[in-house]
Amino acid sequence: MAWDVLNVIGTIAFALSGVIVAMEEDFDLMGVYILGFVTAFGGGAIRNLLIGVPVSALWEQGTLFTIAFIVMTIAFFLPNLWINHWLKFGLLFDAIGLAAFAIQGALFATSMDHPLSAVIVAAALTGAGGGIVRDMLARRKPLVLSKEIYIGWAMLAGAAIGLNIVSGPIGIGFLIILVVFLRMLSVHYNWCLPHRKIEHRTS
Repeated sequence: MAWDVLNVIGTIAFALSGVIVAMEEDFDLMGVYILGFVTAFGGGAIRNLLIGVPVSALWEQGTLFTIAFIVMTIAFFLPNLWINHWLKFGLLFDAIGLAAFAIQGALFATSMDHPLSAVIVAAALTGAGGGIVRDMLARRKPLVLSKEIYIGWAMLAGAAIGLNIVSGPIGIGFLIILVVFLRMLSVHYNWCLPHRKIEHRTS
C-alpha cells in the first residue's frame, strides 16, 4: 500500500511538471496531455525497452493513467486551484517521485538478473527519463543534464540496490527517505555537478 501511494504521488508530480512546461510553452490541450504522460511514464517505457521488460507492461498501469489524465485535465482548466500549492510542495512531491521511480527501475533490473551497470541505468532512466524527453519535446535543454544534481540521486539509488547495500522493505524505505533528503538539500544549497563550456573563438 505504501509503495502504491508513492507511485501515485510520483505520477501526479511528474504529470503536473509536464503540464507546467506545456503551459509555459503555450501548448494546446493535446500538447498538455502528451507532455504530461511522457513525463510521468516515458522513463518507464524507455527502461522497459532497454532491460527487456515487455513494453505492454506499461499498459498494466491503467489506474495510474486514469489518475494522471484526471489530474492533468483539472490542472489545465482550473490552474488557480493548484498552482500556489505546487509552488510550496511541488519540489517535495517531485523528489518523492524521483526516489520511488528510480528504486522501482532498479528493482525491475535486479529481478531480471541484470548487471550493476544495467541496474543503475534502469534507475536513472525511470527516475529522470521522462523529464528528459519532456524537455526535448518542448525544445528545451534538459534541466536534469545541465543545472541540477537530479539524475545523480537516481543513479545512487540504483547503485545501492544493485550492490545489495539495500534490500527489504525497511532498507528500501530508508533509501527513499535518503534520496528525497539529498534531492531537497541539493536544491536548497544549489549543488551541481562540475561542468565546462567550450567557447568558440573567432579570429
